[in-house]
Amino acid sequence: MADQLFLSLWYPNFRLASLPDALAGVLRQFATVAKDGQTNSPFGRVVAASAIPIDWTEAPIYQRIYVNDERSETGEESIIENAVAEATEQLHDDTAYEFEMRWNLWQPDTAEGSDLGFDTAWKLEPARVKIIGFGPEFDAGSFEQNGHLRIDFGLDTPWTFETEEEIDEDAAKRIQQNVEKLLAFTLLIEKNCGISSRLLWTESGEPLAEKLVAKLQRIN
Repeated sequence: MADQLFLSLWYPNFRLASLPDALAGVLRQFATVAKDGQTNSPFGRVVAASAIPIDWTEAPIYQRIYVNDERSETGEESIIENAVAEATEQLHDDTAYEFEMRWNLWQPDTAEGSDLGFDTAWKLEPARVKIIGFGPEFDAGSFEQNGHLRIDFGLDTPWTFETEEEIDEDAAKRIQQNVEKLLAFTLLIEKNCGISSRLLWTESGEPLAEKLVAKLQRIN
């Protein structure tokens, strides 16, 4: 069964004033992987930014959606540093700051009438990722459990594709490419972002690392 996938990050001696730099740092690592060597790739830009007060039931006090195509004259606003600076201009202890970006992942074809099985077709499609920084008082201080920053990858299907049938060679290759991209992002964060700890986890609590290892063993 598909599950929500998250990566939580904790920093040593973390303070609210350091949140913008921490967010920009993680966004830059994501952009490095998402652009996949393409200098002018739109995947290196912020798609949307929000500031949510108190807890997740509240409406955003700040929200902006960026245009990253030919309709955008310069695209300067969606550059990571500019988007983070604008969204976090007013830092509050009880606010979460959310940034949406995209990357290409191989996805199983779930079009109406298609069956997920041995001969499932896979397509390279944009996938949404949310990178969120938490003020220490947001949602009753839940950042102690959720992380000072949390990355929401959406459903784990691109990495742990579950089917009762054996997967074919093409599906195995696509899943492995997705896993490699996820691991590359995680390793860049470890190397460049000064974190003290991290946790890759699923909403159900099922140990993802074991699922990934089992999947890669079946593939190889």
